[in-house]
Amino acid sequence: MNAYFDSSVVLRSILNEPLAIDNWSQWELVIASELMRVEVFRAIDRLRVIGRLTDAQVPDMIQSASRLVTSIEEIEIYPAVLRRAASPFASVVGTLDAIHISTALLWVSDKADPLVFVTHDIQQSVAARLAGLDVQTAP
Repeated sequence: MNAYFDSSVVLRSILNEPLAIDNWSQWELVIASELMRVEVFRAIDRLRVIGRLTDAQVPDMIQSASRLVTSIEEIEIYPAVLRRAASPFASVVGTLDAIHISTALLWVSDKADPLVFVTHDIQQSVAARLAGLDVQTAP
């Protein structure tokens, strides 16, 4: 089975937070929007700025993030993704979540291959499920 990981899944793993998914080998292919890379590295910098990460911790975080992000197949944010993200959803969806969900939807449509959308975000999981995706809400 293939999986789409939103940024929350990658960040929880990098930050060694409770209930992080540690068995990525259960999926044949893990994909994400290229937006995930931006969100992950912005989150690391934000944590540094607000004092949750020390300057000494940042290089290890960046190295860990780089290793994980490199293992994920990143999907470009094509104009079709932005058009789909701009269209109505059945529930409340923020801009970045709409890009993630739209990327997964278009990948499934283009590849005609099953995909599970994996997230720690409850609101995003509801929107993805209502959009027709198979969703695994990570605890």
